[in-house]
Amino acid sequence: MALRWYSVVVETTRPRELAAWWGEALGWEQVYAADDEVVIIPPWATELSQQLPFHRQPPGLVFVLVEHEKATKNRLHLDLAPHTSDDRDAEIERLLRLGATRADVGQTDDVSWTVLADPDGNEFCVLSSRDR
Repeated sequence: MALRWYSVVVETTRPRELAAWWGEALGWEQVYAADDEVVIIPPWATELSQQLPFHRQPPGLVFVLVEHEKATKNRLHLDLAPHTSDDRDAEIERLLRLGATRADVGQTDDVSWTVLADPDGNEFCVLSSRDR
């Protein structure tokens, strides 16, 4: 039997603010909030939770309070992809307006993705458009 990917945990000194940023960026909703932890999930996860078996339910993002700031490059990051019907450059601009910044993690100029960082400095990539 395989394990279910339950969540990705993001350490932050500002769980509420960072969860709100990612919720806006992804269109996800907050399902739990405390001073030291906030959970967001895709809205369709709630809609389908009673219909999907345990192992097929999607993971969420959990933001937990830590006392230290981010100090080095992530060793794990999220890859996000717009649909082929979406304007990738407009999506990148939207993320930048929300507070993301461009990040240099050593990528070359000829890569097909754009590296950004969230307001806490956590790197993530926006890939070329995908249809799946």
